[in-house]
Amino acid sequence: MIRTTEQVVMVLGTMKGVAMKLGQMMSVLDLDLVPEDHRERFQQRLAVLRNAAPTVSFESMRAVIEEDFGRPLTELFAEFDPEPIAAASIGQVYKARLHDGRSVAVKVQYPGVDIAVRADLKNLTMFRRVLASAMPWITPAVLDELKLNMEAELDYRAEAATQSEIANLYRDHPFIVVPDAVPELSTTRVLVSEFIEGTGFDDITKMPAAARDRVGEIVYRFYVGSLFTFNEFCGDPHPGNVLLAGDGRVAFLDFGLFNRMDPKLVHFEKLCLRAAAEERAEDLRQLMIERGVIDSPEEIGAEECLEYVLSASEWCLVDEELTITPELASGAFLLAVDPRASEFTGMKQQNLPPEHLFSRRADFLTFGMLGQLDCTANWHSIAREWLYDEPPVTELGLAHREWLSTRPQKPAKKPRARKATTR
Repeated sequence: MIRTTEQVVMVLGTMKGVAMKLGQMMSVLDLDLVPEDHRERFQQRLAVLRNAAPTVSFESMRAVIEEDFGRPLTELFAEFDPEPIAAASIGQVYKARLHDGRSVAVKVQYPGVDIAVRADLKNLTMFRRVLASAMPWITPAVLDELKLNMEAELDYRAEAATQSEIANLYRDHPFIVVPDAVPELSTTRVLVSEFIEGTGFDDITKMPAAARDRVGEIVYRFYVGSLFTFNEFCGDPHPGNVLLAGDGRVAFLDFGLFNRMDPKLVHFEKLCLRAAAEERAEDLRQLMIERGVIDSPEEIGAEECLEYVLSASEWCLVDEELTITPELASGAFLLAVDPRASEFTGMKQQNLPPEHLFSRRADFLTFGMLGQLDCTANWHSIAREWLYDEPPVTELGLAHREWLSTRPQKPAKKPRARKATTR
């Protein structure tokens, strides 16, 4: 694992946005899994990725804002705090006040980061063999999907439109809030949205167990449940994108990697999870063959298919109360980046279609966040709401169902158009 990490860091060492994004993904690792003699070295390697955000002066960031709007900062904002309150993977976030009195968060891209990220993505293609040695699921089709999504993340105007849609979708929700964007003050490199005061994720992890359990269930419902409820989901679960507001609702931020899926593909994922939960191994294998997940059916048995799905999703498929620890989350990460760590080597032949890449990524990163919260629930009984259309059994589930019953029904949106990819 250490050698793998060093290879990845070597390839990503000169990259900006892409490197930090992968560093965020790796930040769920629990160092207790690493032998003590190697722990410091391992941590140093990961820190190279996690700390990949460039240092940019406020004057340079101010120039981005004024260049995009063609107006002085003082005409746009009544007040603007030059000290950033947060870092995004490709920019920084500031607090400001509009002339009408509204407090807002202003996300500004680093100057030139769009060019750097596109260069990074070209380099990822060049170094695909090195990356694939560390993460065998990185196929040409997966790279195409990654490039498409990360290029979309560079367009803050599109993200503002998406954020407005999601804010409207969760309007008046009892425990979820998404800040309204201000599209008229958003450009390709500047995104202005409602400012929400709240407790950050690090402080949430220090709260009593009951509070952590409640936030954990809300995080699970938002990042995973939304896929099966609305056929859309945020593809970037990350602790920096979660706040506990003063009224008890959990605020979710950052919609640059937002995905809509064809309902047929969502239904396929639901059928696979049902088959795994019920240990119908042969049915699961047949589903995977029909979808093209398995390239060589003659080489892969039904039990291998079942163990493959359970290795990633057993935590939400067993009908019992389970505490998700950092060790559990890290163990899943090790299996994800190096299938050789699993005894089920036959499933190295799996070929996950790129359409499912970000839904499974969102599921895995959510699992990592729950591990950091060290929270407890019967995750399967919650998931049965969207896997089996069963009535909720938790207080939050009942409140969510009541809210759903009062929402006006809207026509389903089409999945986002994608470039053609080949496997």
